[in-house]
Amino acid sequence: MSDQQLHFSGQRFSVEYHIQGTKEEACRRAAVLCIDQTVEAADHVIPSGVIRDQLLGQMLSIDRVGDGVHRATLTFPIELLDGTMGTLQHMSFGMAGLQSRVRLANLSLPDEAIAQMAGPRFGSLKLRALLEVPVRPLVCAVLKPLGLSARALASLAYEFALGEVDLIKDDQSLGDHPFCRFEERVTLCAEAIAKASRQTGRRCLYAPHVSGPWPTLLDRASLAQNAGAGALLLCPGITGFDALSTLARLPFPSLPLIAHPDFQGSHFVNSATGIAPAVLFGLFPRLAGADVSIYPTFGLEYPISQEDCRGIAACCRSSLGACAPIFPTAAGRMEASRIHEMVAFYGTDVVFVLGSDLRRDPTRIRSACQEFIQLLEAEVAP
Repeated sequence: MSDQQLHFSGQRFSVEYHIQGTKEEACRRAAVLCIDQTVEAADHVIPSGVIRDQLLGQMLSIDRVGDGVHRATLTFPIELLDGTMGTLQHMSFGMAGLQSRVRLANLSLPDEAIAQMAGPRFGSLKLRALLEVPVRPLVCAVLKPLGLSARALASLAYEFALGEVDLIKDDQSLGDHPFCRFEERVTLCAEAIAKASRQTGRRCLYAPHVSGPWPTLLDRASLAQNAGAGALLLCPGITGFDALSTLARLPFPSLPLIAHPDFQGSHFVNSATGIAPAVLFGLFPRLAGADVSIYPTFGLEYPISQEDCRGIAACCRSSLGACAPIFPTAAGRMEASRIHEMVAFYGTDVVFVLGSDLRRDPTRIRSACQEFIQLLEAEVAP
């Protein structure tokens, strides 16, 4: 294709990088990113004309945001995006991610580019409507630990559902193990939850963990919906964000999707490099099609701050073209003692993800669930 056959609309998307070093160093490295994030070629092989003038990244601004840290805002043509998460991730941080002291801090897409992305099928509002829980935070119980049989997990799911939690998800460690086969686990857990729901009169959605190479993952997702699952759990750090996007676009299976942060920790734990948590756990899952994004909560042993979690929640909820808002979460060994703190911080549009806290007394799992929900309802009561 000749240079003359290239046509760009003039619309561009912007990417913010935090670059460590002096302003001179930051300017130099930002100029390299303009090339490496597009053509990744030596200057002498970049032709003059449209490629050099319009296709390359352009530096919009650079300013100091901290001691030895500068924010470089670069822009790129929207024609370099194609509606897939892989291309968006490549264009925003593909080659930049190989450099030290560079962090993807934010990106801003025009509505036309957002409309190309899968986005959530349900979002927080439709998920609330599906569960018939209009106001209070949602509660998601976790099936664990790894090592229990499918029948033992189904028994636990039954108790959780009788406790009237809204969602029950597999632990991300559950796959297709010889001692706990995927099909048996999903079938038994879905049946147990359906039985409990008939007794309580309340809907509870079961989200099995679907994983594996794409044909296997799709087969498992379809099997899960046919077996009665009400949602799906994916780990996009392992499956890729486009697995999430594809499931969000397909006519079947057509279930709410929960994104788990497994295998993504190395992207954010070093604040000088990697990807800002707001992008990694807020913007990326939402654009990919998640309806709920799980990530570790501040105040625990994870290297994530209140400000990080505030940014994630904002990316989950803020106006984003035609992309519906999704649920952030309060997760990571969450306890009832933190309900007031979490509701004060997140408000009511949040999902509490609870594993061990509901099982302190194995004879009172049902009651523990009910008591947690009662505490939530009291917290948000007018």
